[in-house]
Amino acid sequence: MATRRTPRAAAEAADERPTLTKAELAAALHERIGFNKRESKELVDAFFALVAERLIAGEEVRIAGFGQFGVRDKSPRPGRNPRTGELVPIAARRVVTFHASPKLKEALQGGASQRGEIPLGNE
Repeated sequence: MATRRTPRAAAEAADERPTLTKAELAAALHERIGFNKRESKELVDAFFALVAERLIAGEEVRIAGFGQFGVRDKSPRPGRNPRTGELVPIAARRVVTFHASPKLKEALQGGASQRGEIPLGNE
């Protein structure tokens, strides 16, 4: 009988980058902070719901030491069907943007992570 692999294990076996899921984030809160599993899941769900609500309302969401989420209106533009080359209009739309903070950028380049620092904090 074959064993089932989790999506994370399958991604790692295929030499792909693993993805942190909401469930894994809740489990990490449970382990690091000591919240029970239900509280951890509710906290993660509430956090993302709040961020989504603010973005839908057109507000920016700034998380010190991490980055800033925003909403940008994109104008309509012409596009092409890659198979046929036919011109296809792309409608106007709103998109979410993210800009990493300088601290997160430094950590990604190895500065803070090599010193064992966590990049969150006041900017």
